[in-house]
Amino acid sequence: MKAVAVYPQHRSVRLIDVGEPHIQSNSQVKLRILEVGVCGTDREICLFVHGSPPAGQDYFILGHESLAEVVETGSSVTDLSIGDLVVGSVRLPCSQAGCEACCFGHQDFCSTGDYLEHGIKGLHGFMTEYVVEERRFLHPVPRHLRDVGVLVEPLTIAEKAMVAVRSAQSRLPWEGRTKTGLVIGAGPVGLLGAMELVTAGYRTFVYSLGSPHSLPARIVESIGATFISANEAAVETAVGIVGSIDLVYEAVGAAQVSLDVLYRLAPNGIYVFTGVPRAQSLQSISSNRFLANLVLSNQAVIGVVNAGSEAFSMAVRDLSNFYSKWPAAVSGLITHRFPIEQFGQAIESPINSIKNVVLIENSSSIG
Repeated sequence: MKAVAVYPQHRSVRLIDVGEPHIQSNSQVKLRILEVGVCGTDREICLFVHGSPPAGQDYFILGHESLAEVVETGSSVTDLSIGDLVVGSVRLPCSQAGCEACCFGHQDFCSTGDYLEHGIKGLHGFMTEYVVEERRFLHPVPRHLRDVGVLVEPLTIAEKAMVAVRSAQSRLPWEGRTKTGLVIGAGPVGLLGAMELVTAGYRTFVYSLGSPHSLPARIVESIGATFISANEAAVETAVGIVGSIDLVYEAVGAAQVSLDVLYRLAPNGIYVFTGVPRAQSLQSISSNRFLANLVLSNQAVIGVVNAGSEAFSMAVRDLSNFYSKWPAAVSGLITHRFPIEQFGQAIESPINSIKNVVLIENSSSIG
């Protein structure tokens, strides 16, 4: 069967033929992969910035944003049937007995750093025709989300962030006013985050590169948020438009603009970082100013990474709500679909793309 494989030592990414997997235990499920989303992490892996194969292997299969169909179940799996749609967890637990987070099923909070991640760290990913996975790492998706279900995993980032935000805001029980949220970045994570904020009742703004007439800008406006073009408005100007910022949702990889906005956070405000920066993306930060604001204004800064089961369940629920409310906006996030043979085009990211998807379902074995 076909698979997109990354060979870090050889610095190559290529389409290969691998053996089809088979169920090995009663608790496993065999999946036919339908689609795999491509994100910035995948692009950096293909530039060999990071990514590591399973132990003892010289390659790993790419892809962590999946949508799959059940084709076979182990005898102890009674709550999934052939034909059901699922998405797979990205992060799996470490094997350290002392890691309470992983022992309790919260591997997204792993304290050892020995976790595994599909298509990223120590595990093969989903950009192949068939995968076998343990039932507990799979999350059912209703059939009516077939065309957009691949967006579930990116949405889990916003879901996990909002759980943390609500917890932090509980320290301010007297605040019942409408809050203002600023999303930095209009990629898939940013736009899904904006949908989350609008739904949660925030007066929502999205600040990003791009024309006010671009597809991301049109999507922002269609969901009732306001797009501010970074091409036309410097940070000071954007902040003047937004006003007091209660919540910042960073979705650009912590670029310098993200730090510039950090200083404009309102008293009691919350700043959520979702992106991991490249070394060259950050220029400077005034630590004195940052710490003074953080302490004197009772601010909170939160980092969010691959999510757990709770966030996947919430993402399925909320994606269904978003799709019902804004069908064109949600569908519009997926701008290009490529067959697996053209995976390179998906990774290269065509102009005007938001979310590229690699189609797997119509693949046939090489040869």
